[in-house]
Amino acid sequence: MTRNLAEISLQSDIKTTATHLLDGRVKLMQPRKGYRIGMDGALLAAACASLPKVKTALELGCGVGGALLSLKMRCPALSLTGIEREPDYAALARENIPLNALSGVTIIEGDIGQGFKAFELERFDLVFSNPPYFDDPDTLRAPHDTKRAAWIADDGLEAWLDFAQSAVVDQGHIVFIHRADRLADILSGLSKKCGSFVVRPIQPFADKESKRVLVRAQRLGKAPLRLLPPLVLHDDGERKHTPEVESILRGKADLSW
Repeated sequence: MTRNLAEISLQSDIKTTATHLLDGRVKLMQPRKGYRIGMDGALLAAACASLPKVKTALELGCGVGGALLSLKMRCPALSLTGIEREPDYAALARENIPLNALSGVTIIEGDIGQGFKAFELERFDLVFSNPPYFDDPDTLRAPHDTKRAAWIADDGLEAWLDFAQSAVVDQGHIVFIHRADRLADILSGLSKKCGSFVVRPIQPFADKESKRVLVRAQRLGKAPLRLLPPLVLHDDGERKHTPEVESILRGKADLSW
């Protein structure tokens, strides 16, 4: 049974607000202050939804479940697991599952830095993530304490890439969205066990350089790297998003590879 937003509560005193995704089909309770799902998580879910032959999927650092539940809504038959280190975010993710009357979604509280073996899980057809974008706190102005865990990867990006490669089955897919200037690190890190790379740049405007990249890889993949045309988020007109992105955000289209 779908739960009313007002019924959501946590043991801590964290204050939450309601957010709606996919044209209102996904309802989320998120912290009023701190990390909140944005464009990156929405695009990540849309990119994963278009992959073939995926029955089980794992999200690393699932937060309150925005990308996880968006993917579940797009692919109802998919069995999904999310790992989240922060207790309040993991608790909210668990609450958001029945809020959307969904099943087949599991939230595990744990640290990616422990490595995949520590979780004693079976490997997955798909592993996806929107990991923290910085691993050196000295490279940016210190974020607010409520956002630090989402911004700073304490064990470094390499730990997330290694975890993903250990967690995915042979020929399974890995999908990451990250800063464009870390593309070389992502490709190098995933090359330990993966290949068949597909890269899709994400540009704010057609005449601006990419700030983000979507990277797809396959464990033991051998196909040549493919660089796709960029996804342009905004046009120069009155629309907030380009028609393609608007359709993706509303859940009317997946993000194709």
